[in-house]
Amino acid sequence: MPLTTRDLNRASLSRQLLLARRPLSVADGIRQVVALQAQHPASPYVALWNRLSGFDPAGLDAAFAGRTVVKATLMRITLHAVHAEDYAPFRAAMQPTLYGARLGARFADAGLTPADAARLLPALLEFARTPRTSAELRAWVEAQVGAEKRDGAWWGLKGYAPLHHAPTESPWTFGQRPSFVAAGVDSLPTRADTDPHVQEALRALILRYLSGFGPACVADVAQFALVRRTAVRQALAALGEAVEQLPGPGGTPYFDLPGAPRPPAGTPAPPRLLGMWDSLLLAYADRSRVIPPAYRPLVIRRNGDVLPTLLVDGEVAGVWRPAEDGTGVEATAFHPLSSATWDALTTEAHSLTALLAARDTTAYRRYGHWWAKLPEGGEVRRL
Repeated sequence: MPLTTRDLNRASLSRQLLLARRPLSVADGIRQVVALQAQHPASPYVALWNRLSGFDPAGLDAAFAGRTVVKATLMRITLHAVHAEDYAPFRAAMQPTLYGARLGARFADAGLTPADAARLLPALLEFARTPRTSAELRAWVEAQVGAEKRDGAWWGLKGYAPLHHAPTESPWTFGQRPSFVAAGVDSLPTRADTDPHVQEALRALILRYLSGFGPACVADVAQFALVRRTAVRQALAALGEAVEQLPGPGGTPYFDLPGAPRPPAGTPAPPRLLGMWDSLLLAYADRSRVIPPAYRPLVIRRNGDVLPTLLVDGEVAGVWRPAEDGTGVEATAFHPLSSATWDALTTEAHSLTALLAARDTTAYRRYGHWWAKLPEGGEVRRL
C-alpha cells in the first residue's frame, strides 16, 4: 500500500523526536535529528527543548564550546548545528553546490571567481586556526584583494571556506557578530559531482538524512542538501540494499532505511512550539507533510524568514512569539483549536517561558513585524 501524506508526517515526527521527548544527551539528540537550523542563535536551543526530555541548555553550551557540536554554513548554504562527526561528509557533499554558486552574487560582482577562492583558501584557513572576528577576517581579506573587493570577497568566502562559527557570547553561545575558526578539514574534494570523495560524502549525507527525516523522495533530498537531483539519483542507486524504495503519494517513489520507524498514521502527536527555521519545516521539497499549503506563505515569508510555529496534530496550525513583557507566549491559531489543545499548548508555553526567562526573553523580537501582516480572523491567546 502506498505511503500517505499522514504516514510521512508521523515518520518525520518520530525521527525528529516530536512524538515524544527522549532522554538523550545533547550530542546523541543532534545525531538523531541530523541537523538543526541555526540562523538565529536561540533556535538550536528551542529545537532541543522541543525534542529532549530534561533538556539543560548548559549542555548545548558545553557541546558548542567543546566542538562536539559545531555551527557552520552547510545544507542549502544556510547555518546549521550538526554533530562534529557529520561536518566533514556534509561539507564535502556540498562542495559542488558551493563552487557552482560562484560563491554568491556579491563575490562574482567583485570580479572574483571560484579559482580566486581556491587560491586564497589555504592562507585564510591558516589565519583562522585560532578564532577570528569578522572584522579581523575582513581586514585579512582586504590585504589580499584590496578594499574595493573586500566586502564581496569576504561574503563569499565565509560560506565557502570550511569554517566553524566560534562561540562568542551569552545567552545563546553565538551573538549577532560572529567569529570564525578553521574547521580542521585538511583538504577539499574537487568541484565535480563525479569526484569519488564527493560521491562518497553524498551517500553518507543521504543515509544520515533518511535516518532523521525519511522516508523521502529524490526531490526532498535535493531540497535538503541543495544538490542536483541527478546526483541524488546516482547516489541512491549506488547505495543498493542500504536503502529501500517505497511507493508514495501520487505514485512517487520514496526511499528509506530498511527497518526505520514508521509509526501508524493514527499515532497521537502532542502539540509543540517550534522555533524559527525549525528543520522539520524546511527539510522537504513537498512540505505539505507538515505545513498545510494554505498556511505555507504565512509561516515561510518571501525573504526566507520562517516564523516560530504552533504544531498541532503534527501540522502547522499557527505561530507564536514571546510576549512583550517576557512573561509568556502569544499564540495565534490559524483555525479553531480545541480546549484540550490550548491546555496542552499552555503547558508547553510555561516550560518554554522558563527557558527564555533564563536566557533571553526578547528572542525573535526583531521578527515581530511579520505579525502585522498575518490575516485577520486568527485566534490570539496569551499563554
